[in-house]
Amino acid sequence: MEYDITKAKVLSSLFWKLLERGGTQGIQFLITLILARILLPEDFGLIVIVTVFITFGGIIVESGLSTALIQKKEVDALDFSSVFYLNLCVAIVLYIILFLSAPLIGTFFEEPQLSSVIKVLSLTLFFGAFNSIQNAVIARSMEFKNLFISSLSGVILSGIAGILMAFADFGIWALVAQQLTRHLLVTIALCITVRWRPSLKFSFKRVQLLFSYGWKLLISSLIFSIYINLQSFIIGKMFNPALLGFYNRGMQFPSVIVDNINGSIQNVMFPALSAHQDNKQKVKEMTRRLIGMSSFIVFPMMMGLAIIAEPLMNVLLTEKWLPAVSFLQIFCAYYALWTIDVSNLQAVKAMGRSDIFLKLEIVKTVIGLTVLVISIQFGVHAMAFGVLLNGIIAAIIDGFPNRKLLNYRLSEQWKDVLPSFLLSCGMGSIIYCIKWIGMSDLLTIGVQIITGIILYVGLAKIFKIECFHYLLITLKSQKTKTVSIEGFEP
Repeated sequence: MEYDITKAKVLSSLFWKLLERGGTQGIQFLITLILARILLPEDFGLIVIVTVFITFGGIIVESGLSTALIQKKEVDALDFSSVFYLNLCVAIVLYIILFLSAPLIGTFFEEPQLSSVIKVLSLTLFFGAFNSIQNAVIARSMEFKNLFISSLSGVILSGIAGILMAFADFGIWALVAQQLTRHLLVTIALCITVRWRPSLKFSFKRVQLLFSYGWKLLISSLIFSIYINLQSFIIGKMFNPALLGFYNRGMQFPSVIVDNINGSIQNVMFPALSAHQDNKQKVKEMTRRLIGMSSFIVFPMMMGLAIIAEPLMNVLLTEKWLPAVSFLQIFCAYYALWTIDVSNLQAVKAMGRSDIFLKLEIVKTVIGLTVLVISIQFGVHAMAFGVLLNGIIAAIIDGFPNRKLLNYRLSEQWKDVLPSFLLSCGMGSIIYCIKWIGMSDLLTIGVQIITGIILYVGLAKIFKIECFHYLLITLKSQKTKTVSIEGFEP
C-alpha cells in the first residue's frame, strides 16, 4: 500500500475529518453537559482517575506502531496483521494486570467502587487494539468519511445510553456505560465501513522494523501522558474528587475546541507531510501553513472562550460548576499554544525523526515535573499555572529541531503567529468590556460572540492578514475544485 495523496484528496479528507471531529465532539460535549447537570462533580472526578490508568494502557497497546504504519512509505497486509496481533496480545496482558490491581487502586484512593469501574472500563483496551489498525488504514488511504460515519453513530447511541442511566440514578456507572458503549459501537461501525481484516500471518521482522520507529513514539507518549495525568492523580489523592472534577471540566471546554480544529488538521496533514518527507522545502511550506492557519483559527476562539467563561459555565452547567471557571481560563491559554507545539512535532514525526521526538519529550517532562513539584505546594490553581508555564516552554523547545530539519527558524514561526495573536488580543479587550453593560448571562454571551466574530474578521480584512486571505481563497476555490495544497508565501 503506497501513498496516493492528491491535492483534492487532502482537502476532501480535511473536510470529513473536521466534520467527524466537530460532529462527534459537539455531540459529546452536549451529552457531557446533560450528564454534568444530573451527576455530581465527584462522579466525574472518579472517572478521571480511572481514565488515567486506561489511557496508559491504551498507549502501550498501540505501541506507536499505528503511527509507524502511517509514516512508512510502503506497507502491506503482513505489516497490518502483524501489528494487530501484537496489539491484541499486549491488550490481554494489560487487562489482566489492571483487573488484578483494581482492588489496590480502589484502596489507595479510598474509593472502593473504583475497583469495579476499572475492571469494566479496561475492556476498552481490546477495542483500541483493533481500532488503531483501522484508523491507520483510514489515514493512509485518507478515507476519513468512513471514520465520520463510525464515530458519529457511536457517540450518539452511547450518549443516549449514558443519559438514560443517569436519569435512572446509576451515578458513575452512567459514565462507564457511555464510554464502553461508544468504543463497542465505533468498533462495530469500523468493521462495516473499513474493508481491512487481519490475515493469519505474523512477522517478527516486520514488527521489529516498525518498532524501530514506533518505540520512540511509544516512550514519548507515555512520558507526556504520565506528566499530564499525574496532575489528576495527585489532585484525586491529595485533595478530593470534587476538586478534580472542577479541574478536569475546566480543561475539557478548551480541549474540545482545540482537539476538534487543531486535531483534525494534524491527523490529515501527518500522512500528507509524510508523503513528502523527501522534499524538505515542501514540508517546510506545509508546516508554515499548518502553524499559520491553526493559530489564526484557534487563538481568537481561546481568547473568546476565556472571556465568556463565567456566564457560559453558569448557563450550561449551573452554579455548582462555577469553581471550574478559573481553570478553564488558564487552560485556554495552554491549548492556544498547541497550534505551534503540535505542528512542529508533526513535521518532526513526518520526517522520520522519532528519535528527536523522544528527546524533546524527555526534556519537556523533566522541566514539567520540576515545575509540578514546586507548584503543588501552593495548591491546585498553582498546578494549573504550572501546566501553562510548561506549555510556553514546550512551544519554544519543540520549534528548535525544525531549524535544522527544515530551515524553519523560531523567529519565522513566531512571526507567522504574531498577527493572529495581536488580533485576538485586540478583539478580546473590546468584547471583555461588554460584561459591564449588565445584561443577562445568555444575552451577554450572544453579544460577545457576535461582536468578537465581526471584530476579528473585520480587523483581519483591514490589515490584510495573509492567513485570512488564504482561507478565503481556499473556501472559494474549493467550490471549483482548483485549490492548491502548495505552501503559501508568508
